[in-house]
Amino acid sequence: MQAPTLEDLAAHSGLDLATNPYPLYAALRTKGPVHRILVPEAGESWLVVTRDAARAALTDPRLRNDISHSSSWQSDGGHAIGRNMLQSDPPHHTRLRRLVAGRFTPGRIAELLPKVEAIADKLLAALPRHGTADLVSRYALPLPVAVICDLLGVPATARTAFHTWSNELVMPTSSEAAASAATALTGFLTELIDRKSAAPDDTLLSDLAAAAARPTTTDDDDVTEEDRSSLSQEELLGMVFLILVAGHETTVNLISGTLHSLLSHPDQLALLRSDPSLVGGAVEESLRHNSPVHATAFRFVAEPLDLAGTRMAAGDSVLISLAAASRDPLHFPDPDRFDLTRRAQGHLGFGHGLHHCLGAPLARAEATIAVRRLLADRPALAFATDPAQLTWRTSTLLRGLAELPMRLG
Repeated sequence: MQAPTLEDLAAHSGLDLATNPYPLYAALRTKGPVHRILVPEAGESWLVVTRDAARAALTDPRLRNDISHSSSWQSDGGHAIGRNMLQSDPPHHTRLRRLVAGRFTPGRIAELLPKVEAIADKLLAALPRHGTADLVSRYALPLPVAVICDLLGVPATARTAFHTWSNELVMPTSSEAAASAATALTGFLTELIDRKSAAPDDTLLSDLAAAAARPTTTDDDDVTEEDRSSLSQEELLGMVFLILVAGHETTVNLISGTLHSLLSHPDQLALLRSDPSLVGGAVEESLRHNSPVHATAFRFVAEPLDLAGTRMAAGDSVLISLAAASRDPLHFPDPDRFDLTRRAQGHLGFGHGLHHCLGAPLARAEATIAVRRLLADRPALAFATDPAQLTWRTSTLLRGLAELPMRLG
């Protein structure tokens, strides 16, 4: 008998999965930490919904990210762009992560803060002083796009097209549209990499292109450090794709989601306005309460294992719901309450373990600056429409607002 989809389970319980998936996750948690579901266009998978089981799954070396461990894998469907860290396990994952980790240290992020603040201020200055505006397209989106594109070295003229392709890949409207976007983005990135190779500069993309020019690594323990810092052409393409897409899609959702949560909870907004130093807590609680990364990429069982009392066979796929785990009442009392004074540490908004989000410090900094600057600049900010009518964009991995119309003053 085929497993149900989450949509089937929600409909059976009279719930609206797109608008609010959390009641369904709560119902699943009461029945157990792991459930069998059908993921459209991906097949059946195990879904992990409690925090303890999620943390165990995220650190179990028998659960791999390399899709070759899947019993049902045949092809990538034409949507894969290169090979990246999310598709890799150690030692390849270790080598790939090391190549870019230096750009995302607290010190390097601190150096970026004046630029992030300047971008936020420029976007705010472009907003009308009165009337309404969509804060996704006018603020929450262009800010992280500008930051990550500057970091990598993507020309400003290409950023709108880049986001269109990226958005189609992470939240596809159809298989055909996703394949078309993959082809277009692959061509764009390949041409950009060639330009950076021919004319190096101080951007991250130039550093990665230089790494790709070195001999590729092997799995041998005695390879040199130079070998360990190399990239194949496929890995270079995948690395650039992952940093560009992950570097802005999740942050767009974090900024807009934090604003939505604050405006939906006037008492918390008033508290933040009375004490702006709480903005970091607001972002952290938003990561827990309304996780922009809804679930991990699929993990695959490399050898039979038991996870939280569920027996999994080699080749099974596993989906870990970070959103469900971060509202587990065993770890977060009254988990559906948005409380920016809560000690939200321990949430799984950025994952956990080897694949913990490398860009988490940058995303936190961007969201903190974006929210603080906006609230200071627009003291009368309010919803321009019924928040219950807002449209949420959802996919297996991500969840975020399509638009956020706001009255500006």
